Amino acid sequence: MKTTKMFSKEESDRKWYVVDVEGQTLGRAATRIADVLRGKNKATFTPNADTGDFVIVVNADKVKLTGKKMTDKVYYRHSGYMGGLKSTTPEIELAGKHPERIIEWAVRGMLPKTRLGDRLFTKLKVYAGPDHPHKAQCPKALAVNE
Repeated sequence: MKTTKMFSKEESDRKWYVVDVEGQTLGRAATRIADVLRGKNKATFTPNADTGDFVIVVNADKVKLTGKKMTDKVYYRHSGYMGGLKSTTPEIELAGKHPERIIEWAVRGMLPKTRLGDRLFTKLKVYAGPDHPHKAQCPKALAVNE
């Protein structure tokens, strides 16, 4: 009988990757980032365990959307109160104070909707500009269009 070994958080080696999304398509970059966060690029991938790596995304304000998504795509959120539905477009978010939210929303939608997905999402670090405070972790560059 064949058995598989479960990998714990301590046994999996965590790496840090940096992704420059300047000029990259949002969906393709988000797919690659979500796969690395889950650990699907490793031989030790386990669906119910956190075996993924940390991902740093830089230049989030220069991400590209294809077609008319910049103006036609709408993100909704609700405050919980009557009439509390708010909506925004990627064009407004990228020009506003928080352009990194576009990347976060795209990647979050590709992760599991469970407690595991919440833990995986904490390993994503998104920055609008080219600088990030994680130089001490010695991140390696990750190509998103492979």
